[in-house]
Amino acid sequence: MKEFDNRTALITGGATLIGQAVADSFVAAGANVVILDIDAGPGSALAQRLGPQALFLEVDITDDRQLEGAVRQAESQFGGVDYLINLACSYQDDGVDSDRAAWLKALDINLVSAAMAVKAVLPAMRRRGGGAVVNFTSISAKVAQTGRWLYPVSKAAMLHLTRSMALDFAADRIRVNSVSPGWTWSRVIEEVSGGDRVRADQVAADYHLLGRLGEPEEVANVVRFLCSGLASFVTGADYAVDGGYAVMGPEQHQPAIPRLAGQ
Repeated sequence: MKEFDNRTALITGGATLIGQAVADSFVAAGANVVILDIDAGPGSALAQRLGPQALFLEVDITDDRQLEGAVRQAESQFGGVDYLINLACSYQDDGVDSDRAAWLKALDINLVSAAMAVKAVLPAMRRRGGGAVVNFTSISAKVAQTGRWLYPVSKAAMLHLTRSMALDFAADRIRVNSVSPGWTWSRVIEEVSGGDRVRADQVAADYHLLGRLGEPEEVANVVRFLCSGLASFVTGADYAVDGGYAVMGPEQHQPAIPRLAGQ
């Protein structure tokens, strides 16, 4: 039997491009997936495409009762929950012009709802004898980005929440890690670039050592790894899936010494 056979992953934001890639990856490995999203059209279409191993639930993750109901449906449909992927988030961010309501909404979606999702699945994971949680942070969690406050702050908080969860759930054999994607082909980048992938890669090349955007599937591969037995001794860690964004300093690709020497 394959490792992921008869296992179930619950994915918040599962109807997004990255969420779909995560769902595809788990189903291909033999797992069941429960896709939670407020976007019913793409979510339903994804579940239909994936077949009997997938269940779509239209869920507002800021509603605790809906989260708890989703876990009950997952257990009823597939017998349990083994993995939670906290992917859903809001990108709305007007920096200093963001009002209190915008701050509270962003933190509710990006941070508090992830904590509530973990709280909702914890009893189910304990009944299975353990599990794994993968939280989505971001390259934005570790660097300042002009004009953006809400998103980076919420993702930085997610980094520390991941560590706290890992500490508290180790005794339950529940590992908790996070992934920090770099620029990845997603609905947001697709919309901003007007669907021009070539141009998006050209802009991303200045910020990523590998010279391009990431693919949703490349992020999904790391998520699945962190849920697998290959990562059995990994918890409380953050994995950069960023094409080298995080290690590139202000000098970027430019050789500084020749410039200093006037060459």
